[in-house]
Amino acid sequence: MKTNVLLIGLLFFALSIVSAQTAFYDFTVKDISGEDFPLSQLKGKKVLVVNTASKCGLTPQYEGLQELYEKYGGEDFMIIGFPANNFAKQEPGSNEEIATFCQRNYGVSFPMMSKISVKGDDQHPLYQWLTSKSANGLEDSEVGWNFQKYMIDEKGQLVGHFVPKTKPDDQELVAWIVN
Repeated sequence: MKTNVLLIGLLFFALSIVSAQTAFYDFTVKDISGEDFPLSQLKGKKVLVVNTASKCGLTPQYEGLQELYEKYGGEDFMIIGFPANNFAKQEPGSNEEIATFCQRNYGVSFPMMSKISVKGDDQHPLYQWLTSKSANGLEDSEVGWNFQKYMIDEKGQLVGHFVPKTKPDDQELVAWIVN
């Protein structure tokens, strides 16, 4: 009897942990300096989550992302970048090297987070949520390459994503931001 009660208690505890992070705002990530960055501070804003890399053919998208941020960022819209080394080892640098690269080459002023894994066995919990319909309630997806873009609405819900080759000035992406 005690074993059954213990097992039931453990099951409820496990379920509460799994269901504890069901919304974007439930996550706290590390910024590129290693400081906590609670995503709850973005409540009420549309957020574009982008996995980035410094040595990729798509790296020039940093310029477009920065322009998008300068034009629309602020009260209603935010971009957050997540450097990742998952694709052809195109983000080999340390967080400090990545921050320097982004600032020096593209003047990046939108928040950059610490380097994470966006796929595989060591996939960051936020990306587990972004890519799993059972967690995000919208869709299953796979991060196909660097610069995939996930759209989070003002309520912290995933509303879709754009493939990596979608440029930051894409009309559909801009329409999502302004509407």
